[in-house]
Amino acid sequence: MFQEYRRRDIDAFFLARTGQTPHGGASFSTRNNSHREIMFHTTMDDGFLYSNIKTRQLWQEFREMLLAIKPTIVHVHHYVLMGVEILEEIKNTLPDCKLVFTIHEFLAICHRNGLMLKTDGKLCYKSSPRDCHSCFPDKQPGDFFLREKYFKSIFENVDDFVSPSHFLKQRYVDWGLNEEKIKVVENGQPVPVEITKIEANNKKVSFAFFGQVNPFKGIRVLLDAIKYLDKKTQNLISLDIHGANIENQSAKFKKYVSEAIKNSKVAINFHGSYEPHEMPTLLAEADWAIVPSIWWENSPMVIQEAFNYDVPLIVSDIGGMAEKVKHGVTGIHFRAGKPLALANAIEQVVSNPELRTNCIKNIEKPLSISKCADVHLELYKG
Repeated sequence: MFQEYRRRDIDAFFLARTGQTPHGGASFSTRNNSHREIMFHTTMDDGFLYSNIKTRQLWQEFREMLLAIKPTIVHVHHYVLMGVEILEEIKNTLPDCKLVFTIHEFLAICHRNGLMLKTDGKLCYKSSPRDCHSCFPDKQPGDFFLREKYFKSIFENVDDFVSPSHFLKQRYVDWGLNEEKIKVVENGQPVPVEITKIEANNKKVSFAFFGQVNPFKGIRVLLDAIKYLDKKTQNLISLDIHGANIENQSAKFKKYVSEAIKNSKVAINFHGSYEPHEMPTLLAEADWAIVPSIWWENSPMVIQEAFNYDVPLIVSDIGGMAEKVKHGVTGIHFRAGKPLALANAIEQVVSNPELRTNCIKNIEKPLSISKCADVHLELYKG
């Protein structure tokens, strides 16, 4: 969005937090030789409140930076590692500016990294101090009550919220935010580039996974589903796993993934991490994308990216996944967390090639970055 606004000669600046050590101890540095791309060298002190209270940069240098630029609109996309107080500081320093905040996750609602997934593996439908205490016995119900009050007091500084999905919006409305202050705007996608999709004769049906390789993204559900496939289907498909950060997972999880791939009767290729610019080529090699997450998700970028290149999806039937992919129209739903249900979905699309053809016909191109910028400009004026 920043780059799009600059292309339009709109007076915009970009600020991002970095953990790199600043030169000479400065709180800010510039990026790409541009004074408009600013790196904020700061840390976060409190992982429970996402607070930065003890860090002097937020209260001093950050305030001075705001006064030097004097923006009329400030659009915040995250507070992690900067501190949620950044919202309050912006409004206190520039009371006449319009403060917009895009909610990308459930961190304010759920202390478990915003997953809204209980420690016993069950989905959390609505937080409460007592339920949160059950997940984190080291914290008292009163701690969670005060945590919620603190976040809500900070959020009072926001003039308008943006949510990339209706599901995410509704969760925050149920939590207590004003429904009228939250506008749903999907994340913009680049204009698709021309990619030739090779349709070889007798080609196997190719499935692809994109994202972080961790338990919450449903990798285990996917690999278990492969085991449940009948022999005929196993011989007809291939699976490509494109994902990062498996090295940061537990030894038990890494061992399971490694052995499941090694012992699989299906051709599984583990490719590791990928760069955003590689996505068009990777999607061109896939007949179907699979999003088997066991948590709600909000608005998975891979869904919009797949739609951008006419790739239908098989997704868990919950949260932002179920909202973005219409069952039987632009993809297939399966019961979240159930490998056998995913196996049945895979067998269904393999045995019915017309299903993919029909889904592709129904796919609508996602919101472009340009159009997304237009929508936000209207919001800024309101």
